[in-house]
Amino acid sequence: MAQILAPTSQWQMRITKSSIPSSPMTGKMWSSLVLKQNKKGAVKSSKFRVFASKYEDYTINRVEGLLNLDLTPYTDKIIAEYIWIGGSGIDVRSKSRTISKPVEHPSELPKWNYDGSSTGQAPGEDSEVILYPQAIFKDPFRGGNNILVICDAYTPQGEPIPTNKRHKAAQVFSNQKVIDEVPWYGIEQEYTLLQSNVKWPLGWPVGGYPGPQGPYYCGAGADKSFGRDISDAHYKACLYAGINISGTNGEVMPGQWEFQVGPSVGIEAGDHIWAARYILEGDWNGAGCHSNYSTKSMREEGGFEIIKKAILNLSLRHTEHISAYGEGNERRLTGKHETASINQFSWGVANRGASIRVGRDTEKQGKGYLEDRRPASNMDPYTVTALLAETTILWEPTLEAEALAAQKLALNV
Repeated sequence: MAQILAPTSQWQMRITKSSIPSSPMTGKMWSSLVLKQNKKGAVKSSKFRVFASKYEDYTINRVEGLLNLDLTPYTDKIIAEYIWIGGSGIDVRSKSRTISKPVEHPSELPKWNYDGSSTGQAPGEDSEVILYPQAIFKDPFRGGNNILVICDAYTPQGEPIPTNKRHKAAQVFSNQKVIDEVPWYGIEQEYTLLQSNVKWPLGWPVGGYPGPQGPYYCGAGADKSFGRDISDAHYKACLYAGINISGTNGEVMPGQWEFQVGPSVGIEAGDHIWAARYILEGDWNGAGCHSNYSTKSMREEGGFEIIKKAILNLSLRHTEHISAYGEGNERRLTGKHETASINQFSWGVANRGASIRVGRDTEKQGKGYLEDRRPASNMDPYTVTALLAETTILWEPTLEAEALAAQKLALNV
């Protein structure tokens, strides 16, 4: 992940002709070197190792050069990386194909298939799954006109497969009531960087624990901010790709970071989060993914009343939301450490220990947005964004249920 950098448009071999062989090293050449060393006895092993090391450096440099090679002066063809969500619901899969010319819209791209039996999404006797291109981003790894393509998955008959959460979300966001409300989302994706050799959080002593939280949140300095280079590289790669990333910061635990995507409208929020996750290639367990949300009515004069009505609806569907907000959430939503209890819905102004937080500015201005602090970091953004819109725009509780909820939450609506 430390290598997530947008490639330059040109590359240059950083080696001289005299320092390397002019052609790839073959097995016969290696045998010849070994035989000469054994026969003459004059070639010391240290010199042999130096030569081998130089050749390895040459190979690495050649690979780096080819990886950064800009194809645009030589061909109109581009590489499209088709990306989709695997059978677990949180694993990201991808494969590449050549496209004859640059494209500007996913409708210009062909559908493609993959072996669903190898991703836990289809049986072996009927394993073909079809990828439908849905969103395009610039490829920060390959550069040039190459692209990343966010796809969702269907059977050959055109039915969405069970793990295709985007399809249902698209249905919600295509409802005219939802379209008219122009739902905005700002999603805060938390993640933790692990030391690759021991699978222990970055900045933690191996097998031990860091000091108490306090100095790490938005901390500056080598003893507080661990992994800033990775966070910054990811930030720049997302901007290059065209992802609507709006910021990043260090979190309360050493090695824990967060990036924010939005404001995004409708289905775009899920597409952009999944593209940002693909670039980072992270593990999302053990942290949160707070989701900021507003509708057109909430952003207009008198919007605070609409926000309170939305909070009522969210309280009445708390169980449905929790069941869709990610795995392992019961270990996070304990009622401690700026979380609400998973078993009890709550709301508050500027209260980070509530299920739903409303900002001071929203209260003061009488309009704005709400923050749903319940989603886990491994949540599916298509599911969460669509459910928020469904509950607050399309779903209507009974008057009796609404009245009881209002009394319980001390909300005057």
